[in-house]
Amino acid sequence: MEILFIIRFCCNCTYALLYKPIDRVTRSTLVLHDLLKHTPVDHPDYPLLQDALRISQNFLSSINEDIDPRRTAVTTPKGETRQLVKDGFLVEMSESSRKLRHVFLFTDVLLCAKLKKTSAGKHQQYDCKWYIPLADLVFPSPEESEASPQVHPFPDHELEDMKMKISALKSEIQKEKANKGQSRAIERLKKKMFENEFLLLLNSPTIPFRIHNRNGKSYLFLLSSDYERSEWREAIQKLQKKDLQAFVLSSVELQVLTGSCFKLRTVHNIPVTSNKDDDESPGLYGFLHVIVHSAKGFKQSANLYCTLEVDSFGYFVSKAKTRVFRDTTEPKWDEEFEIELEGSQSLRILCYEKCYDKTKVNKDNNEIVDKIMGKGQIQLDPQTVETKNWHTDVIEMNGIKVEFSMKFTSRDMSLKRTPSKKQTGVFGVKISVVTKRERSKVPYIVRQCVEEVEKRGIEEVGIYRISGVATDIQALKAVFDANNKDILLMLSDMDINAIAGTLKLYFRELPEPLLTDRLYPAFMEGIALSDPAAKENCMMHLLRSLPDPNLITFLFLLEHLKRVAEKEPINKMSLHNLATVFGPTLLRPSEVESKAHLTSAADIWSHDVMAQVQVLLYYLQHPPISFAELKRNTLYFSTDV
Repeated sequence: MEILFIIRFCCNCTYALLYKPIDRVTRSTLVLHDLLKHTPVDHPDYPLLQDALRISQNFLSSINEDIDPRRTAVTTPKGETRQLVKDGFLVEMSESSRKLRHVFLFTDVLLCAKLKKTSAGKHQQYDCKWYIPLADLVFPSPEESEASPQVHPFPDHELEDMKMKISALKSEIQKEKANKGQSRAIERLKKKMFENEFLLLLNSPTIPFRIHNRNGKSYLFLLSSDYERSEWREAIQKLQKKDLQAFVLSSVELQVLTGSCFKLRTVHNIPVTSNKDDDESPGLYGFLHVIVHSAKGFKQSANLYCTLEVDSFGYFVSKAKTRVFRDTTEPKWDEEFEIELEGSQSLRILCYEKCYDKTKVNKDNNEIVDKIMGKGQIQLDPQTVETKNWHTDVIEMNGIKVEFSMKFTSRDMSLKRTPSKKQTGVFGVKISVVTKRERSKVPYIVRQCVEEVEKRGIEEVGIYRISGVATDIQALKAVFDANNKDILLMLSDMDINAIAGTLKLYFRELPEPLLTDRLYPAFMEGIALSDPAAKENCMMHLLRSLPDPNLITFLFLLEHLKRVAEKEPINKMSLHNLATVFGPTLLRPSEVESKAHLTSAADIWSHDVMAQVQVLLYYLQHPPISFAELKRNTLYFSTDV
C-alpha cells in the first residue's frame, strides 16, 4: 500500500509540475489563436496578441525540440517556418577591434550574435548584435569596398609565438597525462591552451568579407579562407533567388529569434583543438605531397589555376598555387607541391578564373577578385594517405572535375638528413667538401639562388613561405648536382618560388645542419640565457666555433634574409617569418643526433623547434656581424664549447 501511495503521489506531482503547466499553455495558445482570428487587424491589441501567440508557439516548439534535436526551424510572425540554413563562428571588425561572433543564416535573415556570459548552472544565451533581412542584404563591389577601412594584419611574429605556446602547452598536457598527473594541473594547462588558441583564431584571419544593408550600415568580417567566404556568399545568394520581402523585427520577435539560436545551432564549439575529445584524431604532422594533374567540365575557355588549402590550429591556410593555364577548357597542370601539415585533417582545392582586368583589382591586398569556378574538400584519412605509393583521386565541384594525387611523409621520416652516396654533387654533401671542390667560400648553389631571389623575387608575397612546384625544384636539384652549363639559363626562366624552395631544400638535405651537430646543445643553452650580456658573449662565441665554410655561408644567408625582411610591407615576410622558415632547417640535428630530441610526431612545434627559431631570430635581429671581426676576437676566447 505504501508503495502504491508513493507511486500515485509521484504521478500526481509529475502531472501537477510538468504536464499541467504545458497543457495550460497549449489551451491558452488555442484561445489566443481564436482571439487573433476575430480581432480586427487595425485594433491596438492585435500586435500584442500576435506577440503572445508567437511566444506561446515557440515555447511549445522548444519543448518538442528537446524531444527531436534535429529540429532546425522557428516560426515567423506570419506563422511561416524560418529554417536555419548555416551557422558558424566568424571574426567581425567592430569599432576597429576584432570580435568573435556566432553568425546564423536563416531562410530570410542573417543574424549576428554574441554568446552571453552566464553564471554556473544557468543556460547559455545569445545576445543579438545586429540582423539584416536577406531582401536588404547586398555585397559591395570591389570598387565600393575601397572606401572601407583598411584591415591591418596582426603581426606575424605574434601569431607564431601563439602557435609555439599552444604546442608547448599541448606537450605539457601530454606529459601530465602520461605521468598520470593531477586533473587540476591538466585543467589549468587546458585553460591556458584555450586562451592562446582563442587569440590565434581571433587575430589570424585577414580575408575581408563585406556585407551591406541597403537601408544603412555595412559590416566587415575577416576570414582565413577564400573557400569559407565563398560558402557564405553562395548560401546567401541562393536564398536571395526566392521572393523575399523586407521586414523589421519587433523587440519581442528579435528576442524570440535570438533565443532560438542556442538550440538551433549546428556549430556548438569554437574550432580549437582544446575543445576536441581525447579520442579524436590529432591530425597529420609532416609533409603532404600533392600533384594537381588536370581539370575538366568547363563550359568555355578561360585562364585557370588552382590553390590548395589545409587546416592548421583550427583554421584554414592557403599553402600552394598552380600556374595559370591560359585560354583552355581542359587545363593540364601536372604540378607537384610539398605542403607542411600541422595537425591537419582536411585538404581543400579551389579552382579560379584569373582576372587580368586592372580596373577590377581591389587595392586591398587581401581581396581576391579572381572568380571561383569550383571548390571541393576531402578528409585526410591517415589510412589512405600514409602509404609509400601515390593515391589518385578526383574532386567534383559545380560540374568541374579536378584530378590530383597525393602521398604523405610523416614528421619522423621528414626529419632525416641522409648523406648522398654520390659525393660529386652538392645536395646531401658536406658543405666543406663542396666549397673545397669549388674553391669558393660560399657554395655556388647558395650564391646563385640568393642572387636570383634578390633580382626578381624579393618583393614576391610569401617568398620562402609559399611552396614552389616540387617538379621544378627537383629539376633544379638535378641540374645543380650535375653542374650543368645551362644552370643560369634555367634559373632565369624558373618560377621564383621554385628557386627559393631549392635553396631551402639544399640546407634541409645537408648531412649535418649548417650550425653543426656538435654545437647544437650549446646553441639551445645559449638562447635560453636570461642575462643579455651573457647571451651575447655565448652566441658570438658559438659563431666563432663554427668551421669557416659554415660560418661564412651562414653570415652570407643572414644578410640576404635581412634584405628580404626590409621589403616586409610588400612581401609580407618579417624577420620572425623567415626565422620560422629557416630556423629548423639550419639547426635541426642530423638523424643520429635528433633521436634524442624527438618526442612524438605531433610535436612539430616542440620546445626544440621553438628554440631553433629563436636562435636564428637572435642573429637576424643582431647588428651586422663581420667574419673578420669574429675571427679577430677568436684570439681572446677559447674554441672549446
